[in-house]
Amino acid sequence: MKKYLAECLGTFVLTFLGCGTAMFLGCGSPAGVVGTAIAFGLAVVAMAYTIGGISGCHINPAITLGVALSGRMSWKDACGYWCGQFIGGIIAGALLLLLVNVTGAPGAMGEPAGLGANGVANAGGPWGAALVEVIATFLFVLVVLGTTDPKVGAGNFAGLAIGLSLILVHLVCINLTGTSVNPARSLGPAIFAGGDALKDVWVFICAPLVGGALSAFCWKALAPKE
Repeated sequence: MKKYLAECLGTFVLTFLGCGTAMFLGCGSPAGVVGTAIAFGLAVVAMAYTIGGISGCHINPAITLGVALSGRMSWKDACGYWCGQFIGGIIAGALLLLLVNVTGAPGAMGEPAGLGANGVANAGGPWGAALVEVIATFLFVLVVLGTTDPKVGAGNFAGLAIGLSLILVHLVCINLTGTSVNPARSLGPAIFAGGDALKDVWVFICAPLVGGALSAFCWKALAPKE
């Protein structure tokens, strides 16, 4: 149970700090894009060295799927991780909405960018956004699987490598989809943003899971057998 609670806490921190930065710093300028990307990456690094020893710090259902398909965890644990991750993302979305209502800061319901929710318009619609997210998640989860591999991984530097790769992914994708690569991070804000964010959230649940699964199959082919 501690592992599942750790995943809930970690996903909450990632969603709250990352999406909160997107909300209050804004992504309408290069500085805002860079700042938001760094916020997501640093949140992952911080959580990796906080809860990594408890749960491995997946804090992302796509990573959990990739790890499970790689045979590194049981499906029972994967289900527990998913429950914790989605609950953490939803709590973060609720608190972000509360901050908007209490402070009056920009982030009205119905605005996809308001609560750090993702959108499909800049990627040409749902299928364009899905393509972006599959590719981005594939690359991100591949880094996760490679750096945490028990035989050839990066050891204590894995958290840093993963955080830096998440920054890179955000720099590429923020202006296209808002960058999900994480279904729990997307669902939480979308529930409370409503409107198009909630209507299109299926893209940001399904596409990252596909990307995570593809990365697991790819790493299985690349990883040394002995």
